[in-house]
Amino acid sequence: MMLTARQLSFGYEEKPVFHHIDLCVEPGKITVLTGPSGAGKTTLLRCLALLEHPRAGAIHVDDDVFSFPRKPGARPAPPWPKLTAVFQQLFLWPHLTLRENILLPARCRRVRDAQAMLEKLAGSFDMGAFMDRYPNEASLGQRQRAALARALILKPRYLLLDEITSALDVEQISRILGHLKSLRDSGTGLFIVTHLLGFARDAADRVLFLDQGAIIESGGADILRAPKSARLKKFLSMVSAAA
Repeated sequence: MMLTARQLSFGYEEKPVFHHIDLCVEPGKITVLTGPSGAGKTTLLRCLALLEHPRAGAIHVDDDVFSFPRKPGARPAPPWPKLTAVFQQLFLWPHLTLRENILLPARCRRVRDAQAMLEKLAGSFDMGAFMDRYPNEASLGQRQRAALARALILKPRYLLLDEITSALDVEQISRILGHLKSLRDSGTGLFIVTHLLGFARDAADRVLFLDQGAIIESGGADILRAPKSARLKKFLSMVSAAA
């Protein structure tokens, strides 16, 4: 029982983005995807979330199989919120406060202990001082925490995160990392796209390096310290030089 992609390919018209991708997101594990800008990391996450339709391949969400290209008339029910994603754009409703943004999907899904979960998340993410602000009254880091809380309150089995710590300071990143590890330990499968290599090393049970449409190297977090492929070595040296 896990989230898997088999021979997944995607592109826009004549422009391929990635091809023949195989990966798995195990419950109780953190899988981190990294790579250069423009490699297709967010697009791959959107495909795993079934928000984009790949050209070919299949996505397995536990026992549910979504094959591509889809057959005419085939519209299997999406596996949401068992599979939930948080994107860099956040997609918060501007006319609702952060509190209301977090609670609305939970109420639509009739999450029984939503209010209690909200209070717990507010404490874990230090959100109490700004929960009743509107998104345009909150900083990007505050909005990121609210978007993550909105996903967590749905109790997903698989959580996909796109650059969720990009606007947070070191202290907040540490808070988020601690909570994500707690989720992992409770059995949630996490798939995280990030360009922050320190965060990736601290978070990951497994690392995937995506470049030029393919996963060039994969393994434990140690591949970010001792890479085997020339391409990952070059990428890490360029990141280190730019830091």
